[in-house]
Amino acid sequence: MTAVKRLLIPLCIAAASSMHVMAQTQATLAPVVTIASLDIQRYMGTWYEIAKFPNRFQRKCVANTRAHYLAQGDGSVQVLNSCVTADGDTMDALGKAQQVGSTTSAKLKVRFAPAWLSWLPQVWGDYWVIDLDPDYQLAAVSDAKREYLWVLSRAPQVNAKAYDALQDRLKAQNFEIEKLERTTQH
Repeated sequence: MTAVKRLLIPLCIAAASSMHVMAQTQATLAPVVTIASLDIQRYMGTWYEIAKFPNRFQRKCVANTRAHYLAQGDGSVQVLNSCVTADGDTMDALGKAQQVGSTTSAKLKVRFAPAWLSWLPQVWGDYWVIDLDPDYQLAAVSDAKREYLWVLSRAPQVNAKAYDALQDRLKAQNFEIEKLERTTQH
């Protein structure tokens, strides 16, 4: 057996074992819980990203990440995400969101793919509001699998006490808050 094979076999076994443990852990966690009711009209407007789980579609963003939501006549929501990249340029992504279920549902689907691809289920992602203060000033958004997490605020900076309390609530929902990256806002 070559040295490469002796090295690769244990690595493959370890990787498979790790994936099995992760799958078991995910299966034993309680489901992600959304807020009881979302007033979509109150949710409209600009939200500043305070923190996020790292993800591939925001890897070029270095500062000033924000989302602007605008209600549309057909009941959908126009989504305009923007951020500043390392070279100082602004990067925008225009999308569409739709509530899933009732008009007070905190579960939405969002897509940033062109409209002609909207019939494909894989272009739609979960956008679940899982925490929101009564004044609609601080929110947490995720998905059913806890792969994504965003902390959003109406202001570019958030009160440290409010942020810590939100982190405690996210921990209670089994989110790995140590993965949160704070977002620079100027």
